[in-house]
Amino acid sequence: MFPTLTIENTLPKDGDSGTLIGRAWLPDVDGPSVVLLRNGDVFDISKASATMSGLLNSADPLAAINRASGEKIGSIKALLANTTPDTRNDRLPYFLSPIDLQTIKASGVTFAASMLERVIEEKAGGDPAVAEAIREAIAAEIGASLANVTPGSEDADRVRDVLTEGGMWSQYLEVGIGKFAEIFTKAPTMASVGTGSEVGIHPESTWNNPEPEVVLVVSNTGKIIGATLGNDVNLRDFEGRSALLLGKAKDNNASAALGPFIRLFDSSFNIDDIRKMDLSMHVEGADDGYVLSDGSSMRYISRDVEDLVSQTLSRNHQYPDGLVLYTGTMFAPIDDRGEKGSGFTHKIGDIVTVSSNKLGTLTNRTNLSTLAPEWTFGVGTLMKNLSNRGLL
Repeated sequence: MFPTLTIENTLPKDGDSGTLIGRAWLPDVDGPSVVLLRNGDVFDISKASATMSGLLNSADPLAAINRASGEKIGSIKALLANTTPDTRNDRLPYFLSPIDLQTIKASGVTFAASMLERVIEEKAGGDPAVAEAIREAIAAEIGASLANVTPGSEDADRVRDVLTEGGMWSQYLEVGIGKFAEIFTKAPTMASVGTGSEVGIHPESTWNNPEPEVVLVVSNTGKIIGATLGNDVNLRDFEGRSALLLGKAKDNNASAALGPFIRLFDSSFNIDDIRKMDLSMHVEGADDGYVLSDGSSMRYISRDVEDLVSQTLSRNHQYPDGLVLYTGTMFAPIDDRGEKGSGFTHKIGDIVTVSSNKLGTLTNRTNLSTLAPEWTFGVGTLMKNLSNRGLL
């Protein structure tokens, strides 16, 4: 059973005192609306902006929100309780992924710890038992030396030389400590899922894991205007076989989770809060008693968030509807869930929570991508729906 979402287990520590916006499904209009959370209630502000993308790409999103005369659609408590699939009443509103037309991008290998794990995955060919042997052979010597390396620096070049001389050259070294960051498309526009949703694992994957991440919300001018949480669901065995399988490892039905809400920068939240943000992650098995508690900290990211954004959106590549950018994680689970040397992998029914004090908690249940609800509401359907409602 999916745990009930509540204000206490979903909202930031300071509740809805910050500027929290999202999207909700409204059965009365058979479509989504942009919503604002304020004073315990949820307000439909779609008359001010039909899409989240339009709102966030306006000249002053905060001013637009403050001017909006939203219509109350219910309490935060009621919508959260109706968001999980097991007990949902389809005749009542519920929360969705907080984004719509934005491009869904991600950056990888942005933490030294995760870079080392990617190198190990590649050398192991996606075999967790082989990975354990390689990990033991190199972690003590190399791991500590990566902690304070600045990508593209002379120190980074020296570390790369050491690993290369030891037969450990990898394309992951290039993006981990080289000049250029790894930036890829995580999912198609409109394909993300929100809190209370199932996340999908490819049925042929036997070695996979969640990735707790801060997700930057970026306007079409390249300005970071807020953030949310993300679970960058990853298939380690697929990516370990070949880096060319990155698309198969990262982009599957329901594989991009975002939420619970977008928190915009205002007097209570700014970019420095992101730079020092700590994330906690909790995985609880459905029927095997398994529990994993771990996390990630933006304090240890190898590339600054503004550098990642500048490498994503520039004169070289534009995103007219804006974008969100997963920033990577230092979380790379190596503890065995089953037999020795098998490492961690998901089981169907795992409940995964990603939390931070300023952004709240994103909660999802793990399923196969072939069993999670199909993605059917795309850009064309959204435009038709908004047009029929007189919002375009």
